[in-house]
Amino acid sequence: MAKSNKKIVLDFYNSDFFNESKNIDKFLHPDMELYWNAGTGYSHLNIKRLREMATEAGKSFDAVRPEITHLFSKEDQVVIRFTYFVTTIERPEREDPIAHFMAIWELKDGLLYKGYQMSLPVEEDKIAMQSWK
Repeated sequence: MAKSNKKIVLDFYNSDFFNESKNIDKFLHPDMELYWNAGTGYSHLNIKRLREMATEAGKSFDAVRPEITHLFSKEDQVVIRFTYFVTTIERPEREDPIAHFMAIWELKDGLLYKGYQMSLPVEEDKIAMQSWK
């Protein structure tokens, strides 16, 4: 039985592709494109540039974990909303949220093909205020 598109997207984000680069090829179409609007600007990534970005991020973080809050699908498109939490080599005992993401993925041949993503860094003042209450 083939995996659902939602399951494919979920498995990709849970795959630790930052530290396991083989998962990029396992889940992403060779012709994939990601259109990414971030707080730092706009990026257009192909699979090679995404692999390079993930490899660099993997050097900074000991572990990267998504906390997924929303996952919807319709036909060949999946929408996911999540927050990335990281641990660093310097502080392996502490997991910190770093950014919130929302992405729409079009799948082709059971692989992530075209992505439209927005992200914003976590506002530390708000985190501190929430934990202070």
